Amino acid sequence: MTNLKSLLCALMLLVALFAVPACVADDSAAKKTITDGYGRTVTIPTDVKEVLCSGSGCLRYLTYLEGQDLIVGVDSIEKEPQVMDSRGYAHLNPQFKEYPLFGEFRGKDDPEKIIGIAPELIFKTGLTGTGTVASTNAEEGDKLSEKTGIPVVMFPYGSLRDSKEQKEMFDSLRLMGDIIGNKDRAEELITYIEETIIDLKSRTNDIPESEVKTAYIGGINYAGAHGIISTEPAYPPFLWVNVKNAAGKMGTQHADVAKEAIVDWDPEYLFMDVGTLQLDNEGGIGELRSDPALQGLSALKEEKVYGVLPYNFYSTNYENILIDAYFIGKAVYPDRFEDVDIKSKGDEIMTMFLGASPLNKINTQYKDMGLTQISI
Repeated sequence: MTNLKSLLCALMLLVALFAVPACVADDSAAKKTITDGYGRTVTIPTDVKEVLCSGSGCLRYLTYLEGQDLIVGVDSIEKEPQVMDSRGYAHLNPQFKEYPLFGEFRGKDDPEKIIGIAPELIFKTGLTGTGTVASTNAEEGDKLSEKTGIPVVMFPYGSLRDSKEQKEMFDSLRLMGDIIGNKDRAEELITYIEETIIDLKSRTNDIPESEVKTAYIGGINYAGAHGIISTEPAYPPFLWVNVKNAAGKMGTQHADVAKEAIVDWDPEYLFMDVGTLQLDNEGGIGELRSDPALQGLSALKEEKVYGVLPYNFYSTNYENILIDAYFIGKAVYPDRFEDVDIKSKGDEIMTMFLGASPLNKINTQYKDMGLTQISI
């Protein structure tokens, strides 16, 4: 009996010895090291199943990549009721309101709440840019990871305003797609965006300089709703359909202009981002109706005032921008877009980005003033 016990003990010890390296190997195989959008080296799980998305637009990107089922918590903006909301991803994912809260919106995370939720990974958007901006974003990621013990992958949100920021956007989609195991979806979406922009440009790029129309876009949301003076000097839809931006000499970033400048420019066409309706008295649209200084604008007299879907709401709504571009092109150069039905095109674009189209629901919230002529 003693010999049998000794033999069993020896066998158990042998099994344990072989099991140790096997466990170590499995643990090693479950991790991989990546470089995030700000050059940070981050070790993450190979097969990610539970994540948080922190910062403006981060959750939008995850839904673009069909990864919404990975979410285990949300920031405050996803739980707040919105009378007007142009975020297509939020309309199609009402379940986000029921998830645990991990912090305030715009990346104001609560480490204790995050530890309680215990995700495997945190995605976090940062500002677009390099140098000190990139350094600041990297520090935010490092600090959050130190406080929670959870890997943080950061990336710039990017934009479609120029080739550099477009590359940042595409690189960020590819990074997130690779991490969640959906690289093909990232490439599919990027290809669609590129081909859509090519189509937009090809319709108007041969218009002679003397026939190029001038327009102004007002009421652009920027960290909240604004009036008519809020604009985008590098507004992508104008760039794509060969419309001269009246405020184009003011750089590439968001700008507030004087009303006197708008009057002086006197653009042929006036487009209003209907996000301005969130303000009292219909914001910038109300200003056009009541401000005597604006009554002499040619666009008002000639009834060339149009509403477009909101550009920004918790960062950029890319599907809205592409739809707006087709609408603007059709309004300014109707012969170049005569084959385009804006409603059908809008549904197509939203479905490509989001899996379904909440276009009607969004426009209804904004008094059906988007993608139509506005009577002043």
